[in-house]
Amino acid sequence: MMNRRTLLVSAAAAGLAARVMAQTPPPAVAGGHVAAGLPEPDETIDLWPRGAPGMPAMPPVEIVDERSRDAGLTDRSVHGTIRPRLVVFRPRIPNGSAVMVTPGGGYARVVIDKEGYEIGRWLSARGWTVFVLFYRLPGDGWKAGPDVALSDAQRAMRIIRARARDYGLFPERIAAMGFSAGGHVCADLSTRFDAKVYDPVDAADRLSARPDVAAPIYAVQSMTLPIAHPGSRELLIGKDAPPALEAAHTPANNVTRATPPTFLVHAEDDPVVPVENSLLYRAALKKAGIPVETHLFTAGGHGFGLRLAMGKPAEAWPDLFLAWARTQGLG
Repeated sequence: MMNRRTLLVSAAAAGLAARVMAQTPPPAVAGGHVAAGLPEPDETIDLWPRGAPGMPAMPPVEIVDERSRDAGLTDRSVHGTIRPRLVVFRPRIPNGSAVMVTPGGGYARVVIDKEGYEIGRWLSARGWTVFVLFYRLPGDGWKAGPDVALSDAQRAMRIIRARARDYGLFPERIAAMGFSAGGHVCADLSTRFDAKVYDPVDAADRLSARPDVAAPIYAVQSMTLPIAHPGSRELLIGKDAPPALEAAHTPANNVTRATPPTFLVHAEDDPVVPVENSLLYRAALKKAGIPVETHLFTAGGHGFGLRLAMGKPAEAWPDLFLAWARTQGLG
């Protein structure tokens, strides 16, 4: 027989399950394959309960592409994101720390596996709770323009803090990590976490969006040519953007004493995003007195993530991040 307490607990669990089921599922290729032995996440959190603000007159259509020709690997990307959301990787035993990951994709798409799910699985296996953010893209016509990805990142960070207890997290142990153009989202969040880029939605928006530490990995940073990545720059601020707009969206120009401690990784032979992006950001952090850990690898190219760093010195970067994060009180 069920007593009152059991009934209430069961009802609460059913309500939680219903809320989880009501969320937009992770991006997926219709009929696509999955890699054997690699669990696919199924828990998501929609950022905007009443829909993302500033909808374009012609809303984008979310499309997921599979780029891998290897049946044993997936290399998916999504573009046209209309329902920005977090995909959650829960560890078996949480260590109390979390990281929000913003994958790259040149602001034309958001990669799913190489800079999202792979690091999500790796970190969650080591006790971290990982939230992979699928953010909106500035070229899709959203009202927020070049601040649209930042508004999703701010909102996501606040939601993670609001739900910290549900995930066994300390709200003061939330990191941000981003790759390539997602590294620009990460650095933008680190330097403009309190910029008003959207109207508050609920109580979560009273919380801070500041990451406790940040890790922009081979990040797009400068919006000034020739250092800027041309494709990311054009989609974010426009091909003919004036110098003032370039400066406003270059995180090195927005560093303050409130910017969180930062971990930087870049390959010096990066042919896509020049290493000067990280060097200029490091110089700005040092000037402001922000602790910064910097790892430059002679070889690695661009977009190495985890899989393409294997067998090279650059494959050490995730362990270096964990060691550094512990010195900052995380992990």
